[in-house]
Amino acid sequence: MLKILFIGDTVGKIGRQTLKKILPGIRREHKPDLIIANAENIAHGTGLSAATLEEAMDAGVDLFTSGDHAFDKEKGFLDCLNKGLPIIRPANYPSGVPGEGYKTFEAKDRKILVINLLGRVFMGMDYDCPFRKLDEILSNCPREDFSAIIIDIHAEATSEKVAFFHHADGRASAVLGTHTHVMTADGQVSKEGTAFLSDTGMVGFADGCIGIKKENILKTFLTQIKYPHEIPEAGRTIFNAILVSIDEKTGRALGITPIIKFTHIK
Repeated sequence: MLKILFIGDTVGKIGRQTLKKILPGIRREHKPDLIIANAENIAHGTGLSAATLEEAMDAGVDLFTSGDHAFDKEKGFLDCLNKGLPIIRPANYPSGVPGEGYKTFEAKDRKILVINLLGRVFMGMDYDCPFRKLDEILSNCPREDFSAIIIDIHAEATSEKVAFFHHADGRASAVLGTHTHVMTADGQVSKEGTAFLSDTGMVGFADGCIGIKKENILKTFLTQIKYPHEIPEAGRTIFNAILVSIDEKTGRALGITPIIKFTHIK
């Protein structure tokens, strides 16, 4: 049996510190074979950098997915590629965008395919179709070649994520949503053997609005004037992740377990 730990959007320095504090204990308790984390908000809440990925790797993360903020930091994603860091960006960015949208990773001498895709509903840019892109990827990567196929669908609308799950059902081991920073309660394993959760949640400041200090968020809602987002560096934090158990012979998911832990960063 393969055990894959998938960690929700890690937000800022306080999220990285939470990873370092919580993840070692998770590894000892659950002994995952592969640890994946979404890193599109890991560098002060927007974008990523080589230094922030290396910090998360020191905490135990093996592979990173991303999303619509992947390229927000100037040269951040490119620096990660130049250093050979294990990061993928959504596969349905237009052709010619740097990086890979899917990657094969080995664990327990088994091949695991990890795919990153972006939803389009309520998103700001005109991405390629994630449904057709998945079909294209799987046509080039037959399921029987892999012990597990894990998909990060980074999307705003729950309806799109659920529709995407049905499109991938039976062709992937797990379809795990990211982007909204709030863990949902709809985890399931389909009769075709695909695990699904609409959103995996986040790792970051717990007493604000999706990882951000609440004061300016409230002022924005009350006044309709845009105030800057501020991410605190201390306070109560949350760690959200999903542990997926997979039959390595068939690639079918056996179980999906949410992990929710709180700590305090000084």
